[in-house]
Amino acid sequence: MTDRTIQTINPFTEEKLQSYPLMSDEQMLEALQTCHEAFLSWRLKPVEERAQIIARIGEELTASKEKFAKLMTDEVGKLLKDSRDEIDLCAGICAYTAKKGPEVLADEERELQDGRSGIITYSPIGVIYGIQPWNFPAYQAVRYSIANLMAGNGVLLKHAANCTGSGMMLRDIYERAGLPKGLFTVITIDHDQSDKLIEHALVRGVTMTGSAKGGSVVARKAGEFLKKSVMELGSNDAYLVLEDADIDVAVKYCVAGRIYNNGQTCVNAKRFVVSDAVYDAFVEGYVKAMDAIRTGDPAEDGTGLGPMARDDLRETLDEQVQKSVAKGAKIACGGKTPDGKGYFYPATVLTDVSPGQPAYDDELFGPVASVIRAKDDEDAMRIANDSRFGLGGGIFCKDEKHAVELAKKHFDTGMIFINHFSLAAPEMPFGGVKNSGYGREHGGFGMMEFVNAKAIALPA
Repeated sequence: MTDRTIQTINPFTEEKLQSYPLMSDEQMLEALQTCHEAFLSWRLKPVEERAQIIARIGEELTASKEKFAKLMTDEVGKLLKDSRDEIDLCAGICAYTAKKGPEVLADEERELQDGRSGIITYSPIGVIYGIQPWNFPAYQAVRYSIANLMAGNGVLLKHAANCTGSGMMLRDIYERAGLPKGLFTVITIDHDQSDKLIEHALVRGVTMTGSAKGGSVVARKAGEFLKKSVMELGSNDAYLVLEDADIDVAVKYCVAGRIYNNGQTCVNAKRFVVSDAVYDAFVEGYVKAMDAIRTGDPAEDGTGLGPMARDDLRETLDEQVQKSVAKGAKIACGGKTPDGKGYFYPATVLTDVSPGQPAYDDELFGPVASVIRAKDDEDAMRIANDSRFGLGGGIFCKDEKHAVELAKKHFDTGMIFINHFSLAAPEMPFGGVKNSGYGREHGGFGMMEFVNAKAIALPA
């Protein structure tokens, strides 16, 4: 970003893609006012009518998949096949929301103890401001915006600078599908302007996906002005490999879980907590599989790992690796920034990971795996919870019933995947605990975060 201009750069070629002017304060407030005025009409439309447009957005996303996927790969370096999968997920979110929205948002009737009757209606509250990251240029924006549009709200999007083009394309797709112009508005503003926007009376809620540090700043500003917020923040998700785990299955999914989206996902598998009885077997298989992954052109079929999204992110990751090694971690494979063009970092495995190292304590946002030895299964569960984060996690265990019990009663995190790795499903709540944030999206929950549950009482 330069002085009042956003510049997008291809992380594979390091070539400039596009420049976008930043808005003035006047333009920002005009966009907010336009969104609010569009909301005033949208909120009165029947939920069934809103659902029809949401469904058409999903169809338009599918029709635009190849063009959109290529743009995302160009802007942030994700594998083209992952970009296509992302569009499919977004289309699925639209389909689910259109189908379930009218049911989730329907009025409820209740009989009161004193003989009166009551109605609970879920009213939209206004313009919801979303601050979103670059790692899933379509999905991050779709996840909160579709739920809020279904609920009847207006939506502003401040997207990450390096995927500004993706935000603009999403807006165009929404409007081609029939969404009223201005109801979903992309704003290009800086951090100081963002604070002013949060303060404005027409902004009724704030949602953010990003780092815990950034989330703390935004949540503090929202709280200062008594705005409800939803925070989906970072994590260092633990995947447990227990004594009776199928090692081949564990290795397969722990590799996929670490390098998916070039390792740049809040809910990636990051810490691998392995019971001592199977530690050597897991490490042998895991290091061999990770060492075999090769970097390359993210648009080419067969590439295992694309570049990281920005050079500064790669530098930060390498610093975390080197600090961990200085404090006792060992590099089993990878761990060295390559020469040449493109912001590449190799698939890396760190062993001898322990508290006090960034690889144990912090989030490593890139293709670096932290392997931690546990004395036994009970110790593995303790280590998994020994984190200030709690977004996702996994358990590899042949006794599925036991794994479910651990997940339900002992795993202090928001989402648990048993004997596999996954990211999100439209049908299931998405969100975390502790420093990974608060609030839920997906599964109908996102539609209820920014509505007024209004109680209407009738006489007996």
